[in-house]
Amino acid sequence: MDIYQTGIRPLLFSGLRADPEWLHQQTIGMLSWLSQNREQSPSRWLYQQIQNAYCFDHPCLKQTLWGLEVRNPVGLAAGFDKDGLAAGIWSSFGFGFAELGTVTLHPQPGNPRPRLFRLPLDGAALNRMGFNNQGAAAMAVRLEAMGLKQAIAAKGKRRNENYTPLPIADRPIPLGINLGKSKVTPLESAAADYLGSFRLLKDWGDYFVVNVSSPNTPGLRSLQATEQLEPILQVLQQENDQRKPILIKIAPDLEWEAIADILDLAQRHQLAGIIATNTTIRRDGLKTQIIRKTGKSVTEEAGGISGIPLHHRSTEVVRFVYRQTQGKLPIIGVGGIFTAEDAWEKITAGASLVQVYTGWIYEGPAMVRRTLEGLVQKLEEQGLTHISQAIGMNAHKP
Repeated sequence: MDIYQTGIRPLLFSGLRADPEWLHQQTIGMLSWLSQNREQSPSRWLYQQIQNAYCFDHPCLKQTLWGLEVRNPVGLAAGFDKDGLAAGIWSSFGFGFAELGTVTLHPQPGNPRPRLFRLPLDGAALNRMGFNNQGAAAMAVRLEAMGLKQAIAAKGKRRNENYTPLPIADRPIPLGINLGKSKVTPLESAAADYLGSFRLLKDWGDYFVVNVSSPNTPGLRSLQATEQLEPILQVLQQENDQRKPILIKIAPDLEWEAIADILDLAQRHQLAGIIATNTTIRRDGLKTQIIRKTGKSVTEEAGGISGIPLHHRSTEVVRFVYRQTQGKLPIIGVGGIFTAEDAWEKITAGASLVQVYTGWIYEGPAMVRRTLEGLVQKLEEQGLTHISQAIGMNAHKP
């Protein structure tokens, strides 16, 4: 029995009726404190209990992608830890990698509240946060203070005969940084804005993501058009002297032709991969009709929908990208992943890795371990010995 699903979630979602954003902030604050005090008692004990409960390691799930060692294919999606406040703790919840942000060059408060809503009938969330964050400079200072630069530099240097391997849960996991455009920056200056953030943070991320697909910054999605996206990719790759992997995150609402154009551009500029997908602006098929907090129809409320309603479309996009690129451009699949079955569907459609956010909120912290154990079971059922053998195996099925 999962105490989160039977007791904690009903209390938080229905009993207390607390504002979802307030609960999120309290959670991040607690995890940040725990990360910073992990060597002190009783924090050390609690930290160990979290690792014992939620970490799962199996050799068939490990991959090396973009030169990075990824211990399993399930990562934390951008949006949960916008400022990297809890960057040091995500490995202890079993994640194989984590993506920080979205961060912008200029600090910004985001959109007016309320701006985050749960849709329990749909297993979904609606958000119009608007890239609220403390800015790229603040994140750079924080990550430097946490010593993540030294942790990143230590990767690959562990063959020293005097080196004692860390327990799997204590080893640094790859950290991505998701970059967005500042709201105050005009669209015609977007390239300089992304470049400014990248310059401040390029030493601290293992990979970077160009986010031009959030529906919550005015005009941002227009940057997915080839003529506006190309200058952004050009300046980032020119600055990318360390050859860090740079990916692009796309919207699920694009037409196939527009996605194909982005893929051509991505390959021309030697991007490392595609994240498919961001939230959707579609409202069809939702069971939720009225947002209780505002009293308005869900069709009247601005923002992006995440969770189960996004699952099918995001998988379709993963499959399309895999087919179009003949499996040569790695994909991170995100959207509506709640179970091992969901993750398996994304991977067999063509995703090398997957990310979770809304599903983790609904299913609780044990979700990652359950998903990983389920993936191992799926591999055994299919007679496969490694997760890489499953990538794209169903991509060409109707």
